[in-house]
Amino acid sequence: MAGSGAPEMGVKKVRGARIGVVASRWHDTVMDGLIDGASRAIKAAGAKGYLYRVPGSFELPLGAAKALARKDIDAVVALGVVIRGATPHFDYVCDAATQGLLRASLDAKKPVGFGLLTCDNEQQALDRAGVEDSCEDKGFEAAAAAIEMIALEGKRLKLKR
Repeated sequence: MAGSGAPEMGVKKVRGARIGVVASRWHDTVMDGLIDGASRAIKAAGAKGYLYRVPGSFELPLGAAKALARKDIDAVVALGVVIRGATPHFDYVCDAATQGLLRASLDAKKPVGFGLLTCDNEQQALDRAGVEDSCEDKGFEAAAAAIEMIALEGKRLKLKR
């Protein structure tokens, strides 16, 4: 499991920040957990969250780009899940969504928290979704990462050895 070696995910305070949560509609239970986790992190940061739903993970980049184009949105948290099947569709959707989210972030020069689960089966997705009995909370982590990037704005970055 990827959780080992992960940094401690506290939440910075970014009062007044506005964060768009762009979430896929596939896999209700997993998505409800991811959205709940992101919402908890946004609330803990003192920020305001706005939920935008898109059909699937392939549509996350355009949803993120549209949200980031709004001048009143400081960051986006992109949430979705793709579960491997018997065809190469999994690879195409995962790659397109990942590259598209990176491009949306770089083009807008605003953070995108990456909460796209790419799993071999439904149980792996549930284990990461922040639902009851999950060992990870990737929605919370994705939002906390976006919030940390908002907090970095205007600060001089120092190299840490």
